[in-house]
Amino acid sequence: MKLKRGDRVKIISGKDRGKSGKVLQVLVDRQRVSVEGVNLRYKNMRPRRQGESGQRIQFPAPLAVANVVLVCPACGKTTRVGYRQLENRKKVRICRKCKESLP
Repeated sequence: MKLKRGDRVKIISGKDRGKSGKVLQVLVDRQRVSVEGVNLRYKNMRPRRQGESGQRIQFPAPLAVANVVLVCPACGKTTRVGYRQLENRKKVRICRKCKESLP
């Protein structure tokens, strides 16, 4: 998978199309990512102790990787991810538009 935790992404399809946020979690086996402030769902939590009330917790549900695209931190454009090998044989991700390396 070409996305990592902490990457800035833009949603390209679905109810949150056009929004952007930071990747919080990457689920490689399911090909999904959780994005901050996008695809929000509610979860009802039971009270843990007697006398305590239950809660509704809002959390970002995972969405398909195909529905997001990376935003390059250098040029600010949405881009695909490429790879380049450095002289020390280390493989780094690069922006396809501006050719800058991605963190």
